[in-house]
Amino acid sequence: MSFHYDITGSPLYQNALSQLEKAAGTNHVDPNCIERLKSPKRAIQVSVPIRLDDGTVKTFEGYRVQHNMTLGPGKGGIRFHPQVDLSETAALAMLMTFKCSLVGLPLGGAKGGVRVDPNLLSRQELQGLTRRYATEIGPFVGPDIDIPAPDIGSDGQSMAWFMDTYSQIKGYSIPGVVTGKPIVVGGSLGRRDSTGKGVAFCIQFASKYLNIDLGENTKVAIHGFGKVAIPAAFDLEKIGAKIVAVSDVSGAVYNENGLDLKKLTKFASQRRLLSEFEGDCDLISNEELLSLDVDVLIPAAIDGVITEKNAGNVKAKIIAEGANGPCTKEAVSILQDKGIFIIPDILCNAGGVIVSYFEWVQGLQHFFWDLEQINNKLHEILKLAFDEVVANKDRLETDMKTAAMVTSVNRLSKAMRLRGMWP
Repeated sequence: MSFHYDITGSPLYQNALSQLEKAAGTNHVDPNCIERLKSPKRAIQVSVPIRLDDGTVKTFEGYRVQHNMTLGPGKGGIRFHPQVDLSETAALAMLMTFKCSLVGLPLGGAKGGVRVDPNLLSRQELQGLTRRYATEIGPFVGPDIDIPAPDIGSDGQSMAWFMDTYSQIKGYSIPGVVTGKPIVVGGSLGRRDSTGKGVAFCIQFASKYLNIDLGENTKVAIHGFGKVAIPAAFDLEKIGAKIVAVSDVSGAVYNENGLDLKKLTKFASQRRLLSEFEGDCDLISNEELLSLDVDVLIPAAIDGVITEKNAGNVKAKIIAEGANGPCTKEAVSILQDKGIFIIPDILCNAGGVIVSYFEWVQGLQHFFWDLEQINNKLHEILKLAFDEVVANKDRLETDMKTAAMVTSVNRLSKAMRLRGMWP
């Protein structure tokens, strides 16, 4: 095992820095605050040894990066993926800082992960990995310090294992150490679907702003078909839109008259690839999906899928960034020149962290809300943030990506100046 030490090396990190610097130049933010936001507060690297089912020991590399905690405890997911490294984790932590600030949460930005393919581990091995990782980063997290959550490759079960490990070490149950837990161990109603629901809300806000009817003639293509894409798809279908394409790593399925989401979801839940799906649809490539003639395109899988090489082929009127950093900075310029309205990732996919905040609050109070309260409050917070971003976009005569970052950094820099720098 060899650690990857470069924090600034990933394109995602460079994109985040570029957005930060553009926002600073657009709105003349205090350069001292910008300088402090360019680097994380703390980056933790750990070895995660586990005993495999065959009795051998294998060591994986793990990370937890806490970018900025001016507004409150750190908040961010735990990613189990073979491409996890320090730079990607630091970039995602930075985006979490901006996301929490943008939607007005009293939380800072953090992120964690282990460099592993979870699909190659048995349930027992995955439990061992989660518990050992929780043990290694345990001194640096907690309900008042840094609160992890699920991300790519992790889920509610992972969070239950993490919470139990942390609680066993402390000697009593501490449900507030993580969010995204199953309901029975202190999770929140609405958390599982919250990111996708937030994406659907933001598309509705954008459509109203642009005077676009989201009726039966609206076509939506989604790059991805996971925890973000599926709830977003069902919510948009419920209000009349047609979901004409979805995808996974094997390719995409397409039907111009709309896909059967229930059949596709049942099929995907069996951990089968969409390329094996036999139904009323055509198999196309992920690249072809991105260039479909649709009204709304939702990149909801991984970062960097829309680049300067394929941005010119995008025909959608609205791009809703369900994933973190799905459009490179070069692609963003091309898309904006084409007049495409981009709903920025730090706004569009903030539903997950908003409902994670609700879960954290409910856990601290030991008092839980009903689903209607949660969804109404989620809608309210996202609508306020969307309106504020649009107001800054119009005031500064800039694009949505820059306006979102300006909105976030304005709030963050004000708090940083008030708190000052110690010592």
